Amino acid sequence: MPLATAKMVVGAFPMAKLLYLGIRQVSKPLANRIKEAARRSEFFKTYICLPPAQLYHWVEMRTKMRIMGFRGTVIKPLNEEAAAELGAELLGEATVFIVGGGCLVLEYWRHQAHQRHKEEEQSAAWDALRDEVGRVALALEALQAQVQAAPPPGALEELQAQMQEVRAQLCAPDPPPAPQAASTSQEVSSSEEKEPAEA
Repeated sequence: MPLATAKMVVGAFPMAKLLYLGIRQVSKPLANRIKEAARRSEFFKTYICLPPAQLYHWVEMRTKMRIMGFRGTVIKPLNEEAAAELGAELLGEATVFIVGGGCLVLEYWRHQAHQRHKEEEQSAAWDALRDEVGRVALALEALQAQVQAAPPPGALEELQAQMQEVRAQLCAPDPPPAPQAASTSQEVSSSEEKEPAEA
């Protein structure tokens, strides 16, 4: 089951699969060095290689015996040389697995950080768009208020008609004098003519 999960995770990240294979190839020499150190060192052999090897051997044999139908049989432990060899192999495989798993976890974290950064950029873009829409809405409301405050078109036409009447009155010539004014002016002129004659 964990292997299937690991394959699904690797399948989800193509670059991680390539990285995992590369790390596996690079970590094999490291695992071989650990194996050699385990074979040479008594401390490694006694405390690090033998206990996992004996446990692995016990679980494996117990499972095989149960599958074959033998229950309650005593399982003999491995001899020291075989257990050291098996423990070194397990240690090498564990090293490869831990390094590969660590790379997968790092790749997953990197992918998550990239996704978070992308979501933050999208959120910032949405916020900027919302702000712009808010500004446009305010400008639209101001324009609507100006349109409503402007005089209606009928009042504008009346004002234009009044202006035309005033212009017509200003540009019109002076009216001719009234007839009474003409007779009075004739009387004044005749009286002026008479006065010099008497003098």
